[in-house]
Amino acid sequence: MVPDTTTSPRTGRQELLTALGEIEQRVLWLSAATIDHANRVRPNPTGLKVGGHQASCASMVSIMTTLWFHELTADDRVSVKPHASPALHAVNHLLGELPAEALTTLRSFGGLQSYPSRTKDPDPVDYSTGSVGIGATAPIWGALARRYVEGRFPGAGTGRQYALLGDAELDEGACWEAVQDPMVAGLGEVVWIVDLNRQSLDRVVPALSAERLAGMFEAAGWQVLTLKYGEQLTELFSRPGGEALRTRLDTMGNPEYQRLLRCTPAELRDRLPGTGSTREPLERLVATLDDDALHSAVRNLGGHDLGALLDAYAAIDDTRPTVILAYTVKGRGLHSEGHPQNHSSLLTREQLADLATRTGADPDDPWRPLPDGAAARLCAERAEELRRPPVGRIAPPPVPTDFGRTPGGTGTTQQAFGRALLDLSRSAPEAAARVVTVSPDVSSSTNLGGWLNKVGVWSPTERVDWFADDAETILHWRENPTGQHVELGIAETNLVGLLGELGATWSRWGQPLLPIGIMYDPFVNRALEPWQFGIYAGGQSLLVGTPSGVTLAPEGGAHQSITTPSLGLEQPGCTTWEPAFAQDAEWCVLAALSLLGRPDGGSAYLRLSTRPVDQSLAAVPADPAARERRRRQAVAGAYGLRRAEGTPDVTLAAMGAMVPEALAAADRLASLGVAADVVCVTSPGLLFRATQARRGLDDAPQWVLDQAFPADRAAPLVTLLDGHPHTLAFLGTVHNTPVTPLGVTHFGQSGALDEVYRHHGIDTESVVRAALDLTHRP
Repeated sequence: MVPDTTTSPRTGRQELLTALGEIEQRVLWLSAATIDHANRVRPNPTGLKVGGHQASCASMVSIMTTLWFHELTADDRVSVKPHASPALHAVNHLLGELPAEALTTLRSFGGLQSYPSRTKDPDPVDYSTGSVGIGATAPIWGALARRYVEGRFPGAGTGRQYALLGDAELDEGACWEAVQDPMVAGLGEVVWIVDLNRQSLDRVVPALSAERLAGMFEAAGWQVLTLKYGEQLTELFSRPGGEALRTRLDTMGNPEYQRLLRCTPAELRDRLPGTGSTREPLERLVATLDDDALHSAVRNLGGHDLGALLDAYAAIDDTRPTVILAYTVKGRGLHSEGHPQNHSSLLTREQLADLATRTGADPDDPWRPLPDGAAARLCAERAEELRRPPVGRIAPPPVPTDFGRTPGGTGTTQQAFGRALLDLSRSAPEAAARVVTVSPDVSSSTNLGGWLNKVGVWSPTERVDWFADDAETILHWRENPTGQHVELGIAETNLVGLLGELGATWSRWGQPLLPIGIMYDPFVNRALEPWQFGIYAGGQSLLVGTPSGVTLAPEGGAHQSITTPSLGLEQPGCTTWEPAFAQDAEWCVLAALSLLGRPDGGSAYLRLSTRPVDQSLAAVPADPAARERRRRQAVAGAYGLRRAEGTPDVTLAAMGAMVPEALAAADRLASLGVAADVVCVTSPGLLFRATQARRGLDDAPQWVLDQAFPADRAAPLVTLLDGHPHTLAFLGTVHNTPVTPLGVTHFGQSGALDEVYRHHGIDTESVVRAALDLTHRP
């Protein structure tokens, strides 16, 4: 137990605890009633289960009550576990942030969301949660993002970053990847409070050990505070037989303990003493307790003891992250408390009426305000203390659309990306000052070396670069608070978690950043779920996957990405580009950066390659007007790279590293008397939206289809990319022409490019054969 050091400037401790207790009971009632209304009162013509989690809310109400109605400041932020969403809305209602009628809209169309949502809920929600593990880690990356912003653009202030999570949520690897990352150990504003109710969705967790969890956190440098028993049990431990009681409870398995919660007092008197050496002293201790005292003692855990929670908050060490392991009872105060299958169970009407009686509520007027008194006054006081001023947003600096030079020679799109960042720092220093890059230990291998040497690596404090005077050192690792690159450990989920929070600073503190995450493209799928959840929560960022595809042949099949090209078709809030040439890559990087840090913006994904390509194949127009036309087409999704004389017999639509094969195939086909247009596709997602808009199914611009695929040149299509062929297969619907999609449909092989391309049927020969088949040539 932590020491009792908490006092209140508003009232004495006992008066405070009494007021908090009344609020706690109202939060319990409101959360249960909100779920009941959604399931039993609101009309449900479809008969589909609405759902909700009364038991999951009940285990959190003590923690949430003490936080919001005593501990939090206006600068603090809290991530609430998904299934406690109704409890959060109940708290916001008592703080005057949510009208009573909104509590009737849980899980209805346009109403309160199933899980907390920053962008969709009408009341204050600091972090979107719902994907288990990701909401828990978000405050870690929120803390780092706040520090970064405050160090460069003051105004983000201070404040703790809390995560309220269930113990079963710690099964997620994302939690432990974040806990042990080297960047996290110094984030003293991070506080996790674990609702240790020892239940998962289906069962009582049989072998959960708080001691093991504590050891894992401590090994990562976290402060650990354990709240196991409440005041009543602690007092019983001091009585004759008390040590036997402590020993019995400490050594009891989780399922046996949970079963005690379902026992009558008579059953408790028989079961609690057990069968070992503790039985006799425990029988004597239990005999001194009446039924009510015995019933309450068994469930008197630290996570429901308001005073113990206040003491724990006061004991937080702000020099390192803290985890509070708060033992709780799932469903505490409900008829379903402690039952292994109570996760989504609903109280009956009779049980709800009984809960109303015990909590001082009225089932016929469920949203009735608290009566005048200390609890109501405390709610009003805390509402004023927690009110945040409106965020004054700064518009991001303009990003240029073109640097005005044309790359020559042989180069890769990955190299072009690195050069674009350096060119941005020269051409638009204000915009470049807002760029922050993040990588999982792959900076040098993704062409970020020049950028890092120029801007430095971010660190909360300056660190000595012991290799600064080493003549053979090419990458200079200068770590200081002014650096613009954050290097994390090798965990892609951490990278995109931070990326999402860096991309939300424009809405949290009014300071827009232009965050760019760089990782190997084969691992984008590993990071996709937390990144897309960051997009859902309003985070805007640019994710760069490089190198990509089977073009990475020497690395073998495990490092050859196949499905990533279709991200733009399938991920809401994200525009994707896969440029073929260095010039296209530059234009697409600048277009992506221009989307970030603004209310009408969005995220982007760039898929880049390490395949060297002759840049003269891009045939970038020299005339300024023609060049600008090409740029607009490239960032809109496609452009005509080569037009055959007269009417084409076939169109070759290729993307990224495969464009040289398409051009070579066009030359071969011409020698066979087959006229072929070549279209360079840069964004399947934008083209798909344009085709949908043409059918009235989207509001995207359509002009790019007319310019890249003009109707008077409609012809059978061969599509080609270093990825799954379905990505471009839809292009046949532009003019309802036959289409043969070529791409990669199975795991790759190591080898030379010509061997690997031939193996997958994406080499020049395969393109020529497909075109001849479509045109029915002999």
